Amino acid sequence: MGQTISISTRHGRISAWEAKPHDKPRGAIIVVQEIFGLNPHIRQVTDRFANYGYLAVAPALFDLVDRGVELGYDEAGVARGRALTEALGFGGALDGVRGAYDVLESENRVGVVGFCWGGSVAYLANARIGLPAVSYYGGRTVPLLKERPKAPLMLHFGENDPLIPPDDVAKHREALGDAAEIHVWPGAGHGFNCDQRPDYNEAVAKQALDRTLAFFQKNLR
Repeated sequence: MGQTISISTRHGRISAWEAKPHDKPRGAIIVVQEIFGLNPHIRQVTDRFANYGYLAVAPALFDLVDRGVELGYDEAGVARGRALTEALGFGGALDGVRGAYDVLESENRVGVVGFCWGGSVAYLANARIGLPAVSYYGGRTVPLLKERPKAPLMLHFGENDPLIPPDDVAKHREALGDAAEIHVWPGAGHGFNCDQRPDYNEAVAKQALDRTLAFFQKNLR
């Protein structure tokens, strides 16, 4: 279903994975990668949103630092991914999100969904660009909570996520109040949506997807 496209950003062109629905789109969704690049899992997630009727684009955010990055879910992948996120920074990541938004916004209402590091990028896309956003286990969001949401916001966390302890989830609730819909999923760990991770939880992933689709159906109408 998907194909590779090229999009323009303020700091150069990057590639992206674009997946189109069979019928007129219900809206458009920018899919923001984990620290592992635009890998097969993120392409699969992008295709899935197209199957549900959305025009979906996943920008290859690391292209601004190193092109064609696709990392595995192992220690080497984690180390390389963390180094790339530090080199890119949140500013560079948002540059790629804005590039995707520029491609999509003329004919669609646009939202954003992000996973892991991308979940924190999605939060910033809400606070700085004003996009309706869904964040899955955004582990770097606590320092960003001083930036207020400017659009509808949904956050997913795993109850047993060692990278996002209950105190951090509580900080989200305290800072955001009614500005965000927060779901903490029982029995779920970090990366519960990714079937290539040890913490993949099929039942929770489906429930979270149902909530996410309802969110976009309401806010991209």
